[in-house]
Amino acid sequence: MHKNFIIWRITDKILFRLILIEYHQMSISTKYFKNISEDCFNGVQQSIEISYQRISSFLDQIQLDVLHPPSSFQICKVSSKPLIQSQSNFSPNFLHPILTNQIIFEIKASLNFIISREVNNKEQTLRSETMLIQQKYDSLIEERQREQMEYLEQKDQVIQKFNNKNNLTQKQNREDQKGKKPLSFKLTNTYSYKQLQWCNAIALNKNSSLVVAASQNDIKGKLELLQICQNKNQVYTLNFMKNSNNFVSGFIDNSIIIWKENAENQWNFEQILNGHLGSILCLLLNNKDDLIISASQDKTIKFWIKQNQWKCSQTITDHTESVISISLNEQQNKLISSSLDYQILVIERSELDSNWNVRQKIKVDQKGLRLCFINDKLFTFQPSAQDQMHVYEIDRVTNQFRRTSEIAVKSGSNKCDSSFSQFYSKSKCLLLNKNGNFVNLMRMQKNGRFVVEQSIQFNDYHIFGQMTDDGELLVTWDAGSKEIQIRSFKEF
Repeated sequence: MHKNFIIWRITDKILFRLILIEYHQMSISTKYFKNISEDCFNGVQQSIEISYQRISSFLDQIQLDVLHPPSSFQICKVSSKPLIQSQSNFSPNFLHPILTNQIIFEIKASLNFIISREVNNKEQTLRSETMLIQQKYDSLIEERQREQMEYLEQKDQVIQKFNNKNNLTQKQNREDQKGKKPLSFKLTNTYSYKQLQWCNAIALNKNSSLVVAASQNDIKGKLELLQICQNKNQVYTLNFMKNSNNFVSGFIDNSIIIWKENAENQWNFEQILNGHLGSILCLLLNNKDDLIISASQDKTIKFWIKQNQWKCSQTITDHTESVISISLNEQQNKLISSSLDYQILVIERSELDSNWNVRQKIKVDQKGLRLCFINDKLFTFQPSAQDQMHVYEIDRVTNQFRRTSEIAVKSGSNKCDSSFSQFYSKSKCLLLNKNGNFVNLMRMQKNGRFVVEQSIQFNDYHIFGQMTDDGELLVTWDAGSKEIQIRSFKEF
């Protein structure tokens, strides 16, 4: 007699197999049948749980392959090993064919449900991620638009500030013009002298009572002719000392001569300074008259100090062509120099050892024949025979000089002579700038800008001269008139 039993096992995920246990007729006790049934049930249950774990892993892998397909596929042989393996010793006929089909049908339905559910979950996740990405993109676009609006607002504010500053500058210029009378230098016929010989250099003493003029081979002292100092060599530069009537001259033969006034108001040379290998093109003295700075055609700048005698203490060799012009600042601790090598050197005196060191080299587009410190933070530079003068100011961040503006000036010639230095009169805020056939006189405004007050035209670009420290007198000689002309300052 056959006894059939159907055992159901329901898990939280799928409906598992129905197992038909068919027992042949045999004489067994109820207790023995119960034990056999429990062993069988436990074995099948364990096999089903293991098989479900494998199915779950397999489904997870399918989902991963769908979401992240591999770049290449490899065909593998599928094992014929049954999905559910029983550790019990059941015969192949243990599972009834009809129930097997039923189990497969229900498992397939469950698998389809699980796959559909997971795919829907993944689609929902992807939609959520897509929406999040879109939100981030929209936020980024809004942020960029906001930044652009802020930039445009800042730009408008900068333009408004610039316009306000420009209007203020124009207003200040008008006020400056109202506060300062027009000026001019008028030619004084009483003190004009015919000088047929070439006159390369002119100097005035501190109280404007003496004029020293270097003719072809002579040095003459005037307002009233006092003395002719004979010299066989051509003079390029003359400078009175600050605290006496002694003066210094630089010659074409590379020498520098110190001239000393004696008790009879005559001048004799006190000392000859040798050391340069080229003509002396420019000389400076400091306010204490214990330092002479010379610039030469030999491309060097020399510093001469006075102890018992004058001697050279240092030489700057950074220029590669003739050094044309030099200027000291108000504090007397910075020197600027221009050269035919298209460079401006900024040289600074050390507080530790008093040596002079090159702190900055400024490249220029055109060679310049003259420059001048206006104050410690600003200097001017005149390119040769150009219609613009350049202004350099110190940058507060880098502590370096940089070109900040250009001032229109008159030239009248494409040629220019180098032996007429720029000069600034602090008491009158007045800058003298020879350029081509013109001597331009410019007044510095309160805002730091220069306004050309007068441009004196000559018939030749060979013009030499000097203005007194107080800006009251301007003395010149030019090859056109061949006269030493004296002009006096006038305000209207």
